[in-house]
Amino acid sequence: MLRRSFWLWQQLQMGAASFKMEDLQKQLVPNPPPLRPLETVVFGSYFTPHMMVIDYADGKWSAPVIQPFQDFSMPPQTAVLHYAMTCFEGMKAYADVKDIERVAAGETLTQQRVRLFRPMKNVERLQCSMARLCFPSFDKEEFLQLLDEYVRTEASYVPKKMGYSLYLRPTAMGIGRTLSAAPSNMVRLFVIASPVGPYYAPAGNSGTPTMTLVKLLVEEHDRRAWPGGTGAIKLGLNYGISMYAQAKAQQKGYNQVLWLGPNREVQEVGSMNFFVLWKNKTTGERELVTAPLDGSTLPGITRDSVIALTKGWGYKVLEIPFTIEEMLEALEEGRLIECFGCGTAVAITSVSDLHFHDKDYSCPVPAQGSLGQRLLDELHGIQYGQTVHEWSHLIETVPPHIV
Repeated sequence: MLRRSFWLWQQLQMGAASFKMEDLQKQLVPNPPPLRPLETVVFGSYFTPHMMVIDYADGKWSAPVIQPFQDFSMPPQTAVLHYAMTCFEGMKAYADVKDIERVAAGETLTQQRVRLFRPMKNVERLQCSMARLCFPSFDKEEFLQLLDEYVRTEASYVPKKMGYSLYLRPTAMGIGRTLSAAPSNMVRLFVIASPVGPYYAPAGNSGTPTMTLVKLLVEEHDRRAWPGGTGAIKLGLNYGISMYAQAKAQQKGYNQVLWLGPNREVQEVGSMNFFVLWKNKTTGERELVTAPLDGSTLPGITRDSVIALTKGWGYKVLEIPFTIEEMLEALEEGRLIECFGCGTAVAITSVSDLHFHDKDYSCPVPAQGSLGQRLLDELHGIQYGQTVHEWSHLIETVPPHIV
């Protein structure tokens, strides 16, 4: 599905020249405020002073601009307001562990090292999402360079503390000014940034993250995705239509929804990919299973990283359909070892309880040496530069001020 969308996008937009890093303009806030304490800040409610905006109109992209964070003004007939023509990415910028240690020791930084985790994967997925909406093309290398420069501009707002990060939200939306149900002839691509705290509090002073446990309500009726739909694309509408089931789950005391497909196959948990570690019913061999990328499952960057890491550790990893009944059978027979969700916001989160068909099930609570904890530790190490890895994208910067 992703290849088909990308091909269609290329055909529709052949000849559209990309924006370029060399054309970047900056309109900066004269005296930006210091970074606020983040201990009580709600996720996604606090933003840095600047945003990056690139508009498309009249068949061409405008020059990219890093400008003060501000509201958008648009007429009531704007396409995104009527036809949900928007897509986005979620990614994080992390302070390098050595900078964190220097700040903790009372040093003043004269240069910062900031790390992104596999950012090109996010850029490529954004391209695929834009393709499905018939938005114009761009050069992914140019966009990554622009993203790097935006992070440099906001480097003072990358928290110098383990478990904390600067959440980045690249977004594209159709801003054509007509009620016509057709591809938008105007598009706005923008990036905003939000300093955020950890989902998991570090254990003591070690900086080692610890997993929290979540309780899941298995959703039997509503669907997040279906064959031929947009489940594999990161569109805003996918998240909007999931709010009703999520609200029902929370009202009943559950943290997230476990989504099922039309044949009761397990798909995702909330907005995360989902993994089960169990013993094969016939052979007793340990297997890590997750839903395949069949067009209904989002190709998560953390998902891809989990698969690559566990294969490298010698695990048998299967991307296959499996039903909720097969999962519960493994649980009742004592073959289910652990299950967890994964995504950019939370990295790895373990499942402690399931509710299905008016019955509660307790999942094995993994110990400190569990696979989920090992994955969380490894991802954490790569993201902050504790572990040298090709997935860590380094940005060096000399910021105007350090906080």
